[in-house]
Amino acid sequence: MSEYVKIISVKEEAYDTKTFEFEMEAEARPGQFVMIWCPGMEEIPMSLSKTVGNKAITVKRIGPDTERIHQFKVGDTLRVRGPYGNGYTFEEGKEYLIIGGGVGAASIMPAVEQSGADTIIGARSDRDLILKDRAEAASKNVWYSTDDGSFGFHGNAVQLMKEKYALKKYDCVVACGPEGMLFFLYKACQELGVDCQLSLERHMKCGAGVCGCCVMDKQRVCKDGPVFTAAQIAQMKDFGVCKRDDCGRVVNFRK
Repeated sequence: MSEYVKIISVKEEAYDTKTFEFEMEAEARPGQFVMIWCPGMEEIPMSLSKTVGNKAITVKRIGPDTERIHQFKVGDTLRVRGPYGNGYTFEEGKEYLIIGGGVGAASIMPAVEQSGADTIIGARSDRDLILKDRAEAASKNVWYSTDDGSFGFHGNAVQLMKEKYALKKYDCVVACGPEGMLFFLYKACQELGVDCQLSLERHMKCGAGVCGCCVMDKQRVCKDGPVFTAAQIAQMKDFGVCKRDDCGRVVNFRK
């Protein structure tokens, strides 16, 4: 589904990050994404940071396309396709720990608000922490980690997860963030024997599983994901190792 939507609010979350709320009636689940386009930019995927009622995207300014979105104001319009992909799954009676690293906090925020689960938000510094107000309104336990120790736990979100898991045995960890963080989080979950659901990121051109640019092994991240279970990730040789560029060429994360 493709439609032009009107922006009804713009909120500055950090020095380089804004949330754009827009009118959109399509049903959406936490963890799903939409394809965003406006004149002067390429169409790009964005996680929905609000999925109930009006929808929203939270955009970190990292390149020309996100810079273009940052120029938009209330009353302007965007073209939106979607929502696409599989979202997070919650089961009654299970204890969840939800983790958002960097702008990955945008993807997990609807899940936090839906479940009220314990939450960790990680960032490089206090300047980079986003969506604190919404997390604290939805969950009784919210913890923060910063790489430089400027706010909350001095360290990364994976280290903080291990500390919290030692105090409370969660049934499942739900997370979105940089792949490096997710790779070590997955390894930590394996060591602890805890299940996980991770939202992965790849270069998505179509969003509907057609172009193949986002393929990880035999999985299409846009269609089969972006949220994958621990069992699915266990079959992925590309996870944490390599990705494909916009021409479909394999690019290694580490040399």
